[in-house]
Amino acid sequence: MTGLSRRALLGFAAAGAAYLARPSLAREKLVPRLIEEARAYPSMSERIAHISHALLGAPYITDPLDGGPDEKERLALREDCFDCVTFCETVLAAARSRTPDAFAFELRKLRYRDGNVDWFARNHYFVEWGINNVANGTCRALVLPGAERVRKTLNYMHALPVTRVEFEAIPRASLFAHADRLATGDIVAFVSRRAGIDVFHTGLLIADGGALRLRHCARSRGGVLEQPLARFLAFSGARKVVLWRPLETIAEDLIA
Repeated sequence: MTGLSRRALLGFAAAGAAYLARPSLAREKLVPRLIEEARAYPSMSERIAHISHALLGAPYITDPLDGGPDEKERLALREDCFDCVTFCETVLAAARSRTPDAFAFELRKLRYRDGNVDWFARNHYFVEWGINNVANGTCRALVLPGAERVRKTLNYMHALPVTRVEFEAIPRASLFAHADRLATGDIVAFVSRRAGIDVFHTGLLIADGGALRLRHCARSRGGVLEQPLARFLAFSGARKVVLWRPLETIAEDLIA
C-alpha cells in the first residue's frame, strides 16, 4: 500500500467527525461509546470480543453500502444494521480505533484498496479483502497444518474485471484439530463450492476454553448472533475456510 499523506489522514479524521455529528443514524452513539470502553482492554482479541458482543441482535440488511459502478461512492458508516462483511469491518475498525475520531479512517482502510473510496476500489471479493488488508498491515493470513492451495477465477460480479486468485484454505477437520492455535477475533471466511466466487460468508471466531464459536451477521437468522462453529458448518455444508488474524498494532497517533 502506498504511504498516506498527512493531508489524507486529516481528511479521514474530518470524515470521522462528520459521522459522529450526524443526527439521523439509529443508535448513533453506540460505536463511539464502545471505542471508549474498549480502551480498557489491552489486546485486540479482547477489544473485538467486547465490541462484537455489544452488537449481538443488530438486524441484517441486504446491500448496506448501496452504490454501484455508475454512482459516486460514499463512505457508509452504519451501526444500526449490517451484512456479514460490514459487521466484521465495523467491529475491527472500532477495535483498531483509540478514539472515535479514528473510526472512519480505520473503516476506510479496511473496506477500500489503498483507502480510496471508489466502487471499483471496494473489496468486493472477501479473499481480495484479506489480501489487501494483509498488504496494508491490518491483518495477517493464518494458515494451519493441512491447508490446501485453492485457485479460483472470480467473475461473479459482472461489472468487475475477471480476477484469478490463489489462497490457502483449511479443511474442516484441520480447523478443529488445531483449534488451540486459534484466538478470539480471528476472521473466518467459508469457501464457496460455486464457480466464479470465493467465499459465501464470513464472521469472527470466539475461542472459549477450546470451544470455537462463530459471531456473525446472518441473513437466514435475521441479524448478529453467536453459535457453535461446528453447528454453522454442519448447517451450511462448508468444507473449507480461510483465516486471518487482526494485528495488534493500532495507529493511535496517526491523526493527532
